Amino acid sequence: MKFFQKTIAVLLSLTATAVQAQESPKEEDFFKILKVTAPEGTLLEVGGLTVLPNGNLGVATRRGDVWIVENPTSRKPYFRKYASGLHEILGLTYKDGALYCAQRGELTKMVDSNSDGKADVFETVYAWPLSGHYHEYSFGPKIAPDGQFFVTGNVAFGDEEWWRGESRVPWRGWTMKITENGTMQPWATGMRSPCGLGIYDGELFYADNQGDWMGSGGVVHVKKGAFVGHPAGLRWTGAANSPVKLTAEQFNATIDERRRRDENGRAIKPETVVNETPNLLYQMKDKFSGVEVQTPAVWLPHGILGISNSEILEIPQGAFGPFAGQLLVGDQGMSKISRVFMEKVNGEYQGGAIELRNGFRSGVLRMAFAKDGSLFVGETNRGWGSAGEANEGLQRLVWNGAIPFEMRTVKAMPDGFEVEFTKPVDRKSAEDLASYRVESFLYKYHSVYGSPTINKEALPLKGVKVSADGMKARLIVDGMRKYYIHQLTLDGVRGTEGSYSLVHPIAYYTLNNIPDGQKLAMSEVSTKNSATAPAPAPAAATAAPATGKKAPAKVTTGAKPKLVEGQAVTMAKAPTYEEVKGLLTRHTCSACHQANKRQVGPAFSDVAKRRYTNDQIVELIYNPKPHNWPDYATEMPPMPQVPKADALKIAAWINSLAPSAGSNSTGEPKP
Repeated sequence: MKFFQKTIAVLLSLTATAVQAQESPKEEDFFKILKVTAPEGTLLEVGGLTVLPNGNLGVATRRGDVWIVENPTSRKPYFRKYASGLHEILGLTYKDGALYCAQRGELTKMVDSNSDGKADVFETVYAWPLSGHYHEYSFGPKIAPDGQFFVTGNVAFGDEEWWRGESRVPWRGWTMKITENGTMQPWATGMRSPCGLGIYDGELFYADNQGDWMGSGGVVHVKKGAFVGHPAGLRWTGAANSPVKLTAEQFNATIDERRRRDENGRAIKPETVVNETPNLLYQMKDKFSGVEVQTPAVWLPHGILGISNSEILEIPQGAFGPFAGQLLVGDQGMSKISRVFMEKVNGEYQGGAIELRNGFRSGVLRMAFAKDGSLFVGETNRGWGSAGEANEGLQRLVWNGAIPFEMRTVKAMPDGFEVEFTKPVDRKSAEDLASYRVESFLYKYHSVYGSPTINKEALPLKGVKVSADGMKARLIVDGMRKYYIHQLTLDGVRGTEGSYSLVHPIAYYTLNNIPDGQKLAMSEVSTKNSATAPAPAPAAATAAPATGKKAPAKVTTGAKPKLVEGQAVTMAKAPTYEEVKGLLTRHTCSACHQANKRQVGPAFSDVAKRRYTNDQIVELIYNPKPHNWPDYATEMPPMPQVPKADALKIAAWINSLAPSAGSNSTGEPKP
């Protein structure tokens, strides 16, 4: 009897271990999102956040109000209105007893001179020109190490050429550096929609949005005199105080802006050209010799790590455990926060990015760390739409103190990459090359809105060396490409604890320089690859009957039809949401579409109502017809890079959302 009891106990233990190994923790198991309760009727479309020396929270709204929140981390914070009537505040900071904000047309200083809890002195530190165009947002300020203020200005758009960014008045598309006494120094240009500003390592960085000349968002080091890509601001480089030497005339003589008109004289909107040899941003370094052309330190792939990148904020020591000293980057459109880590190679910043937390109630615009190490997150969608369904929000992200199994950093090596983990890896999985994939890709540099990923290549892995403590894995990678984004996928690596997979198994590393140094010898590394292990010998075929007749062919029921390129395919069973979720992310579909909610583009369920066939949806992925959806301002670009098999799978799932399919928001059959 004892033998059977012991056997059952062992089996139950093994079963529990197997279940535990399959159910790896997720980001929400470590970082919890809490709501900061505001007074009823308060619309917190947050444009600025700052934590005051006493721990109170300053909140500025797009609608022009400024609030002081006392005891902001408590269950019942107290909101006190500090100021109102300002013009679209999109940044807030505190310095020497005063609050500073960027309104649409000026940097403003606010002071409570009589200590009654409300601002009574409003001082214009510096005012910049406005044309009145709706898109001329102003962001900031951020305080530089020398105490001065950085502010950035959005470009406007054309009237007829409504798709083309314009700098109609001075310093649109620029970063300005402003002193407390109101002296302004133009700092750099090439910005399109520079919502994200941050100071790291004593240097200014900014994050932009995808758009014309911006294939994807990213984190860019903003050096004085730099040109970071968008040509609109070059209009003002002839000014005596401009540190940027590149002129609009030089740019237009070198790069085709694709300004075309039809036979009736109407401007033609530029579109993606398939199979062209495109310009690339890093090539501008050679084309404009003597000009500081700055490429992103870290690209944030569009539709994966955001579509409208926002605040850049360094994680302070003591907060968020192993990630202290790294950067957080918010995203307005996808309502998420990514984690960025950087290093300097040959004097230039580069590094990687990994998702940290998604699921915020509205678009993440501003962030500020509380005294207790939690993170305040200010949100708005301003009518643009966001993955979060609310129009506004103020939330708090709280780490529970448990260490997630993650890639802490990725660093470039002379022959590949070194991945550092937050917890030890299981050596068997980490020494198997089948646990890793590395690909590289980039974006076009052109006047078209956004860009598909291009020049994508899978890079051969030659070996891996795992450190003695299991905290690092160094990969030998062939074919690394300077200035390209390198996607490292570690979906086969497991931790020693619970055999868990990584919370986020994909990192995106921007390789601006390949470092010098010692390369690994092949004798030091594991070259085991279970994916290329010999397949087991097939079972012997059933012998034919003695009559000499051939055995009947085996028929397999329910087999999926073979996919043939260019051939119409009807799937016997539509895939589930879980089966297409990765494809929707990888091909940036989820950047603009959700299952049942209008976002940048129509809901997938609305597409399903059109009753397209799977093959018609595939054709629309490759060649969209924006006139079919006149209510949407942002046109879908052609997506020729999506493999046919993936496109068909996505199409089949979309059609499963049609009302007659009886499916819920995830595409699963209703119970």
